[in-house]
Amino acid sequence: MVVEVGSAVRTQPTWAPTAAPRGRGSRGQASVVTVPAARRVRCRAMERPPTVRTVTIPFADLKERDKDLGDKIEEGLGPHGLGIISIADVPNFPELRKSLLRLAPRIANLPEDVKKQLEDPDSSYNFGWSHGKEKLESGKLDTFKGSFYANPILDVPTTDGLLASRYPSYCRPNIWPTDSLPELGIAFKALGKLMMEVGLMLAHHCDRYVTRQGVGSYDGDSLEQTIAHSRCHKGRLLYYFPRQLRQQTEEVGSVSSWCGWHTDHGSLTGLTSGLFTKNSVEIPCPDSAAGLYIRTRDNRVVKVVFDEDQLAYQIGETTEILSRGYLCATPHCVQAPSGENASNVDRSTFALFMQPDWDEKLKFPSEIPYHQELIPPNETLTFGEYSKRLMNKYYQATM
Repeated sequence: MVVEVGSAVRTQPTWAPTAAPRGRGSRGQASVVTVPAARRVRCRAMERPPTVRTVTIPFADLKERDKDLGDKIEEGLGPHGLGIISIADVPNFPELRKSLLRLAPRIANLPEDVKKQLEDPDSSYNFGWSHGKEKLESGKLDTFKGSFYANPILDVPTTDGLLASRYPSYCRPNIWPTDSLPELGIAFKALGKLMMEVGLMLAHHCDRYVTRQGVGSYDGDSLEQTIAHSRCHKGRLLYYFPRQLRQQTEEVGSVSSWCGWHTDHGSLTGLTSGLFTKNSVEIPCPDSAAGLYIRTRDNRVVKVVFDEDQLAYQIGETTEILSRGYLCATPHCVQAPSGENASNVDRSTFALFMQPDWDEKLKFPSEIPYHQELIPPNETLTFGEYSKRLMNKYYQATM
C-alpha cells in the first residue's frame, strides 16, 4: 500500500492538507479551536496559556465496535481539535501505570557501567538506555531526561540480519536489564500491550469517523489495520531528572523546558500522565504550570490536562495525511515545574508509539512542504527509510 505522510518534528505548524475536508472549508488556512466553556480550567496567572481538559471517552463505550463515537472523535482529534483524546476507566491501567513508572528512577540511577551495557549505539540509541543523545530545539544535546526504549509487543521483531542492518531502530532485539532490574521487562510489556489493545479500539472508531466523512477506504489499509499489522511499535519510558532552582531560573518563560516542541511522525501515540517524586516520595505536581502543552490549529499555545488514571492518545502525522486531514496531529512540548517547591523533583512517564511497519510505503506529496531538506517532493519512501533520515537529523549518532 502507499500512504502519504507528513513530518516528524516541526516547531511551527504548517496545516497543508492533500485535500480539504468536505463541508469544513479549506485547511490551507489555520482552523480555530473551539473549546466549550464547561471544559475550560482557570489558570493560576492570567499571563499563562489557558488550560484545557481533553475530550474523554469511557472505556465501556470505546470497546463497543458499533457505538457511534463520531462526535467525540471529531471534537478531540478532528480539524478543530487538539489532536489528543483520553480514555477513562481502562481496567488495570492505574496499577500497571504505577508499576512501570516507579521503575523509571531506578533504571536512571543504576551505576553508569551498568547503563552503558544497556545502550545500543547501532540503533541510534532507539533500544535500551539513552541519555544525552537526542538534540533539543537549540541544537544542544538533551541531558534533561533519560529514556529506556523497547518494543513491548515483540522482543525480536525479525531474524533477518539484512533488515536489522537496514532499519536498526526498529528491527534489532530488545535489551532488558535482566540482572540489575528484572522486573522492568515484565512491567514494560504489560503496560505497553494494554495501551496497544486500547489504541486499536480507538483506531477502529477513528476509521469509522473518517469513512463517514466521504474519504472512502483511505489509500490502502485502515488505521486499525496499519497498527495491527506493524512490527514497528516502540515504547519509551521517560525519566526527567530533578532540576535545581538555579537551573529553573535560567529557563523562565520557556514552556518547552523539559521536552522541546515536536510532532509525532507515526500513527498513534499512547501517553500516561506523569508521576512526580521528591526524594523518592510520590507527590502531586508542585507547579500548576508544569505539564503538556499543545500548539492549536490557530497557532495558540494551551496547557492540556487529563486525569491521572486516564490513558491519552495523540494523533501522529502519518495518520493526519492518511485520513486526508480529518484526524489531526499537533505540535506539543513539556514544561518543567519551577519554584522552590520544584527543586529536586523528578517526573516519570511512558509513551507508546504505534506506527506503520518499516516496509510500509509512504508518499510525500509536493504540495506538503515537510522536511524538504531531507525528502524531495513526490518521493516515495518506506516508513523505515523515512524514520532513518529523521533519526540522522535529530540524534548525534548516525545509522
